[in-house]
Amino acid sequence: MRQAYYSLVFLVLLTVSIMGLRGLRSTSAPIEVFPDMDRQAKYKPQAASKFFADGRADRPIPAGTVPHGRTAEADPAFLRADDFRYAGKTSDGSWARGFPSEVNRELLQRGRDRFQIYCLPCHGALGDGNGITRAYNMVVPSYHDDRLRAMAEGEIFNTITHGKNTMFSYADKLSPDERWAVVAYVRALQRAAHGSLADVPPDKRGELK
Repeated sequence: MRQAYYSLVFLVLLTVSIMGLRGLRSTSAPIEVFPDMDRQAKYKPQAASKFFADGRADRPIPAGTVPHGRTAEADPAFLRADDFRYAGKTSDGSWARGFPSEVNRELLQRGRDRFQIYCLPCHGALGDGNGITRAYNMVVPSYHDDRLRAMAEGEIFNTITHGKNTMFSYADKLSPDERWAVVAYVRALQRAAHGSLADVPPDKRGELK
């Protein structure tokens, strides 16, 4: 019988200790067996700091900082002061002709490298549409068609950026400058396919086989 009394008293004390103080407020911190980093040493916004000379916890943004993940493609209003470079358009909204930077050997080599990685499987090494997708009955236009030869460079840039028909956007794989490099290489392929001996400088003609 004594054991029953002891058990009853223990259960009452246990119940009161768990449930009896529920709803009461306390200024003391709760007992945490596993705090799980809920409370950490940190600076709060607009708080003071003795570590920095100006006494502020908020630090000024370093010059030239670009927010992570914010690009010209994700945010049309960002870095678009140069519509030519980032949109392939002129100030009046028409497709731009030419290139926003000098077309040199380095640019063409970069364009060839990117073209061979991303464009060749569908468009073929010569840009004639005879890539490996041809075996799967996928019709890919040739860069050497008169329509594409006459197309403005800015429109080709836009197609790479946003895709067209069954072609997906490559904006997540090629930076704006890399896209322009690809456009320059496409123009080189077009020129090579329709070139003649007259296009070769006289001092270089002897090197042709």
